Amino acid sequence: MKHRRPLFASRTSSCGLAAAVLGASLALSGCKAFLDSQYADSVIPQSGVMHLRGVAQSAEIRRNALGMPLIESSNMHDALFALGYVHASDRLSQMLGMRLMAEGRLAELAGPGVLELDRFMRAVNLKQSATRMYQSASPQLKKAYEVYARGVNAYLYQNRDKLPMDLAESGYQPAYWVPEDSALVFSLLNFGLSMNLQEEINALILAQKVGSTQLAWLMPTYPDEPLPFDETEKLQGLPLDGQIPGLARLDHTVKQIAGLDMLGVAASNNWAIAPALSKGGKSLLANDTHLPLSMPSAWNFVQIRTPGYQAAGVSLAGVPSVIAGFNGKLAWGMTMVMADNQDIFLEKIKREGNQLLYLADGKWLPLSQRQETFFIKGERPVRETLYATRHGPLLNSLLGQRKHPLQPLSLSSGLGLALQTSLAEPDQSLDAFFQLARAQSVEQANEPARNIRAAGLNLLYADAQHIAWQVTGRYPNRRGGRGLLPSPGWDSHYDWDGFADSMLHPYDQDPPQGWLGTANQRTVASGYAVQMSNSWYYPERAERIAQLAPARQHDTQSMIDLQYDQTSPFVSKLQAMLAAGDLAPALQKAIAGLPDAQPGQARAALQRLQGFDGKLSATSADAALYAAFLQESAKQIFLDELGPQDSPAWQALVESADMSYSAQADHLLGRSDSPFWDDISTAEKEDKAVILARSLAAAQSFCEERFGRDPRDWQWGKLHTYTWASDASQMAPFMSESERISIEALRSYLDRGPYPAGGDHSTLNVSAYHWGKDFDTWLIPAMRIIVDFNREEPMIGLNSSGQSGNPASPHYADGIDAWLKGQYMSFPMQAKNLQKTYGNSGLLLLPGK
Repeated sequence: MKHRRPLFASRTSSCGLAAAVLGASLALSGCKAFLDSQYADSVIPQSGVMHLRGVAQSAEIRRNALGMPLIESSNMHDALFALGYVHASDRLSQMLGMRLMAEGRLAELAGPGVLELDRFMRAVNLKQSATRMYQSASPQLKKAYEVYARGVNAYLYQNRDKLPMDLAESGYQPAYWVPEDSALVFSLLNFGLSMNLQEEINALILAQKVGSTQLAWLMPTYPDEPLPFDETEKLQGLPLDGQIPGLARLDHTVKQIAGLDMLGVAASNNWAIAPALSKGGKSLLANDTHLPLSMPSAWNFVQIRTPGYQAAGVSLAGVPSVIAGFNGKLAWGMTMVMADNQDIFLEKIKREGNQLLYLADGKWLPLSQRQETFFIKGERPVRETLYATRHGPLLNSLLGQRKHPLQPLSLSSGLGLALQTSLAEPDQSLDAFFQLARAQSVEQANEPARNIRAAGLNLLYADAQHIAWQVTGRYPNRRGGRGLLPSPGWDSHYDWDGFADSMLHPYDQDPPQGWLGTANQRTVASGYAVQMSNSWYYPERAERIAQLAPARQHDTQSMIDLQYDQTSPFVSKLQAMLAAGDLAPALQKAIAGLPDAQPGQARAALQRLQGFDGKLSATSADAALYAAFLQESAKQIFLDELGPQDSPAWQALVESADMSYSAQADHLLGRSDSPFWDDISTAEKEDKAVILARSLAAAQSFCEERFGRDPRDWQWGKLHTYTWASDASQMAPFMSESERISIEALRSYLDRGPYPAGGDHSTLNVSAYHWGKDFDTWLIPAMRIIVDFNREEPMIGLNSSGQSGNPASPHYADGIDAWLKGQYMSFPMQAKNLQKTYGNSGLLLLPGK
């Protein structure tokens, strides 16, 4: 076995300094080869024979050209064991990172820089939720999780001295996997599927800046719905400014957690085509889930074959299940409902002597307490008290303005922020996912689909002749208010009163229109019996599906065309607004009144925008100008009230636009009476036409400065790019200076990009960026699946990065090129077709001594 010296002490100096001194291309090429060779033994072989304790009979692992595995066994026990082994060998660092994040123990690996993340996650207490969920599972499910854990541990034991680079050099010794860890990772995924926590925090920050009376203009719910003035009334009269200790730190921490892909990621597409709209007379289903750009992708593909079960699709490393995919008879895929099943309650807190109390319906009650110990790499352990009210844990009690991050926080009187969630409710969602993957028809899938309560999903599923849609999840019945904004916790009028009956959840099967589709839009009319959310995403992707789904007879190629479509319906809406009879004359007048060269710039920009075809391709000049206009108009409308750009209020507005239908879109398409059209930095009173005229001139000026005066040199993909950042790169800001320098030196080894990108948040081929901040892509289709029942082998799929999270693996980044070019992989179900995809031989697992 090779002896390894510390990477950050020696290898980084040899590779990183060489890169700086000798020139990037030669040095980094040499550094990559050196590191690959040093860590080659952390990559398991793709062929041969391996004896492992825990294998009952045998299992074979064959891989396709992109390293996606086919697991074959004569029994389910060995298939599950092999799945655990494969997940660990491909994604060990990811699995351990999710486990530590969910447990609130990242500081054990990364040091004090992540302690506030741990404090937050320890307060949320996903471990308690996961334990209850696991205890509610069936004996059969528990047995499956136990066998899977043995497969994970077989890899951990076998490779305890040859772990992937990031783990090997951190010095962290991972504990063995236990079955409850899989439920914990599943709970972390569900926590990220819940919406509105960030919005509620952002609302408090915005209210501190503009007051509760103007807050509703910044919190629209949907284009056809009135502004939520009824919700903002809850905050009127409250001393919010400076009275919420720890709000700034809480906001900062929640942003960091969201940046690590673990909170409120709002996107995904799925659609199902009924036989009547199919070229071949059988159903089709497509799904692409949208997640932040990451290396590796959150998903990894797997195919399993046993005599009694087969399935192919995406899995989450750590969870022994195909989460979206195809089993030979049934296809299924999902998007976020945008479920609002977590609320923040403002709590009045006071200290009396050594006791902390909170107000509840006129009575002062003691806060409940529990002790938590945080172990921190390089530091002494820290023991802290966590507090909770009847609604849940006090989040800001953990994240106040400490003199030192390792010191406990001294609580005083003020407003607390308690988080209530639905995650602690026990259910059998784990079993339901297992059963769904085994259903052989839409009819058989209906019951397990309804029994998925832990995750709020738009679940689409199809067999050859039928298509269906089921909303899953658990949705609170609120006595008062909508849950869009924080509620006064001292008044039980706003409390939850159980959950909506799952039989009331929206469901549809074989609709007359011949198709079903969801894209995080409001899927039911306002006022529907179940209050699923007030935080719907923009409607444009759903509108585009509605345009294209009934427009032709579909086949696999048309499904691919939809998944790579980059036309935005928002463009035509913007064009209609600019040409509207009540605005167009005022806009022309406002343009004429601009100073200096701006009238000519504004007219040129307006002409190009009115002629734009709406296709946001990477090479489009019009798309670059359009995006510049969206950025500049955001600043022109809101920056005077909410700025500067590094202020908490401006950041709150930008982040809210990432998560749901935004004030930016709402103002552009209407709201001529909004107080935000006036530029408060000037003596004059501006209106919508004046602000739009300034925005047009600013957008033209931006493009001329960035690209030159000739529009033939403008390209959207020169502004808008994809960059795949590794987990190590994303964690670097939390680490010590020496560790950050080391990771920076290895960035070209760990990360990939930039690549030109097309699209935006409103296109089916999503490539979202931050309105009002920058043009960098942060959200993409993390995977793509298409199942066409008319084909001999119905399923094809793509991941957005490589199968492996280990940089030394040849399958670390090889999926990126296929993803960019739409080169789907086939997942054959018939034995006669397996060899073409997976070859003749692979890695054979046999019982060990």
